[in-house]
Amino acid sequence: MHMQEMIRQIAYGTADILLSDELNTKLQQTRPLRIKAGFDPTAADLHLGHTVLINKLRTFQDMGHEILFLIGDFTAMIGDPTGKNTTRPPLSETQVLANAQSYAQQVYKILDPSRTQIVYNSTWLKHFSAKDLVHLAAQHTVARMLEREDFAKRYQSGQAIALHEFLYPLLQGYDSVHLKADIELGGTDQTFNLLVGRELQKQAQQSPQVVITLPLLEGLDGVKKMSKSLNNYIGIEECPNSMFGKLMSISDKLMWRYYQLLSLQPIAQIEQYQQQALAGANPRIFKVQLAKELISRFHDHNAAEAAHAQFEQQFQRKQIPDELEEYHALCQPAIGIAQLLKAANLTQSTSEALRLLKQGAVKINGDKVEDSQITFGQAQTLVLQVGKRRFKRIILS
Repeated sequence: MHMQEMIRQIAYGTADILLSDELNTKLQQTRPLRIKAGFDPTAADLHLGHTVLINKLRTFQDMGHEILFLIGDFTAMIGDPTGKNTTRPPLSETQVLANAQSYAQQVYKILDPSRTQIVYNSTWLKHFSAKDLVHLAAQHTVARMLEREDFAKRYQSGQAIALHEFLYPLLQGYDSVHLKADIELGGTDQTFNLLVGRELQKQAQQSPQVVITLPLLEGLDGVKKMSKSLNNYIGIEECPNSMFGKLMSISDKLMWRYYQLLSLQPIAQIEQYQQQALAGANPRIFKVQLAKELISRFHDHNAAEAAHAQFEQQFQRKQIPDELEEYHALCQPAIGIAQLLKAANLTQSTSEALRLLKQGAVKINGDKVEDSQITFGQAQTLVLQVGKRRFKRIILS
């Protein structure tokens, strides 16, 4: 592959490359590069947000480079403080071990097992002595740690920062030293930690790793990052019908974001889809293609076709339009439908909404609503309908 095309494929969908010149130099080497990405097994399942990084690992893998899929089973017991305004409770060793085994199985849905090295940082970190830890801590200053935005905010507001939280970026950085990583991938929220790895490699007389950051994938609400705790996620082991329905519920704008970060189709093909949509093609066509691609990857082709058929049968017969106006509402354990109808401008008043509810003229996702209050308890997207012609996509977040 020509160097320019390699750079284009690597850069596609990324947030930043630190530093581009160093990446060019490394790619010109005759040996395979060591590409590292770390995942702390804090939950049992991977979701589509995790696969943004894994897809980019696959890009490097297809170019012939060595993939180091690092499971942070040791650092997970510390707890990544990134983005947190309080100290995270550490996970037990039993929890971490069970989650790590699950990750190791799921990652092969994207990566080639024969060309992937799964490594656990407990392999080397559990042998760290007090002397080793003091030596590592001496290579970074408190002032540098407080340059990190979340630490700085907590310090300025008088919120506690436990000493072990400073160890997290140091240990993550040491992973790069131990593995002699050439490139490390991470989310944009991990930039500080990844750069610590560069500094520690310099002090170890190693060639510092190139840092490539990728955006955090928005969840189904299109606002907050995909997260199991926010219930706005799509798990890669969810049943095909659930995956298909969730993907079809996202907005057209979010669909292109998902194409950019999740699809393994050629860049030129995705750009062609966008041009077709601009020329008037129905975006629903491309949303279906994306849903089928992802379900085929994590299940199989037959499962994707069956989920498509089931979706068509369920929703097309309910005559729900493809293009709908959107209304964003705050997700609550229980939502008054009349108040939601009024807020979304589907009725002129709550009294009109209550009257229509009694008449059976209100539907959610094509099904009649009989209760004046409905329980959701999680972020999601739904279609609210009044009569035959009034529709609106409600995004709960």
